[in-house]
Amino acid sequence: MVYLDYSATSPLLKEARAAMISAMDLIGNPSALHTPGHQAMNKIEEAREEVAKLINASPDEIIFTSGGSESNNTITNIFAGESVAVSAIEHPSMLESAKTRSKTTLIPVDETGKIDQKNYAKILEQKVPKLVSIMLVNNEIGTIEDVEALAKLAHDSGAVFHTDATQALGKIPIDVKKINVDYMTISAHKIGGPVGIGALFVKKGSPFTPLIIGGHQEHGKRAGTYQVVNISGFGAAAKYVSTRNTPLLYKEKVLPLRNLLAEQILTNIPYSSINTPLDCSAPNILNCSFEAAEGESIQLYLDAKGDIIVSTGSACASGDGKPSHVIMATRHDAEIAHSSVRFSLGLETTTADVAKVMTTLPEIIKNLQGISTLKAGNIKKEDSYYA
Repeated sequence: MVYLDYSATSPLLKEARAAMISAMDLIGNPSALHTPGHQAMNKIEEAREEVAKLINASPDEIIFTSGGSESNNTITNIFAGESVAVSAIEHPSMLESAKTRSKTTLIPVDETGKIDQKNYAKILEQKVPKLVSIMLVNNEIGTIEDVEALAKLAHDSGAVFHTDATQALGKIPIDVKKINVDYMTISAHKIGGPVGIGALFVKKGSPFTPLIIGGHQEHGKRAGTYQVVNISGFGAAAKYVSTRNTPLLYKEKVLPLRNLLAEQILTNIPYSSINTPLDCSAPNILNCSFEAAEGESIQLYLDAKGDIIVSTGSACASGDGKPSHVIMATRHDAEIAHSSVRFSLGLETTTADVAKVMTTLPEIIKNLQGISTLKAGNIKKEDSYYA
């Protein structure tokens, strides 16, 4: 199998698996005062230190959650009923929860997914939001935002700043002190940890209201019995990322493979275009569109004919039938959005994997274009960032 869906979820690291198996032998509730409880709590605090170290935070600024979606919902809950501004290409867990709870203004982006600076400045001046939320790395096209500069502008206007760094974690360096954000969302299963555990960074002194209440856990900031096994796995994955310096490995090993795949797709597949801005994006994400070929069909054929695993965008939105809101915000074309496929590479990806994609994908695209009621060649090259 050629697995190119790391952005949806990464394979569980052997280090995380070992830590989880070890934690399964702990029998005490971490909130209990007896010795087994202390032993379980020690595992949690060890993991908290590793997660904090990974983003240069203090351990007491880390709140464990069930994942990125809960972390994002926690943020919108804090500012329920307030005026908030979020980028047009945020993850649905931020977009939808913000729209449901708050007076939400969408911050537009350009064709690369970068925040439109002029409109951003106008929103900060005219709407005066209490919260601004802009993700560090977009989950569909991989665009890296200049969060440090964007956060400063937000702070200058009196707003607090949140960034969803779920896709950035382990792929690019992260320093919460340097970029000076007030909140940050991260998740374990994007870095080889288990599914079902994430964290929310809350800078000391930042406003906070618990989403889940009814317990004293996490110093009253998130109720519920601790998931010692998953938290231990998260800590082990965070330690792996720190020890191995995986952002450097992604830059040296994965980025060249990503760019090679992009080059070969453009060279060998007619009517293909690249939605990912290759010069300002995460090193592992490549989003492509293939005219007159439907994205989900491409995904299914790659799986069935080549044992090649890819995504059509955000796994959380898979199957809803709507065109990607990210591609619509950048390319403004439903056909391009419906024909988009996301390849997301990992540290185990090889040149042989890229070669297998290129022996399988061209024929699939050709066949799908041959039976499509749409005609390829309608999209002008100047309408594409890379074409």
